[in-house]
Amino acid sequence: MSIKLESVDLLESKLTTLVERYTFLKEENDILISNINKLQNLVSQLEEKYNEEQEKYRLLKIAKTIEGSRTDSKETKNKINTLIREIDKCIVKLNQ
Repeated sequence: MSIKLESVDLLESKLTTLVERYTFLKEENDILISNINKLQNLVSQLEEKYNEEQEKYRLLKIAKTIEGSRTDSKETKNKINTLIREIDKCIVKLNQ
């Protein structure tokens, strides 16, 4: 009979340990999921800021090209033609 009691005690001890580990891992998982969400939000914000900065840079390049038209008119004409083609594509898409 003592062997059965020892087995039950051992089983109870192992179950207690298992439940404690489960609880700990569940809490750790919740913390990690929260961190992942925070990092995903940060990545989204940084991507948005990056895209804004890229657009500002592109516009600045266009402005500098147009501003420098006195020195390099061929490049400026090419840039203006590219912009006109982009505008034409937008107009076509709007008319569809």
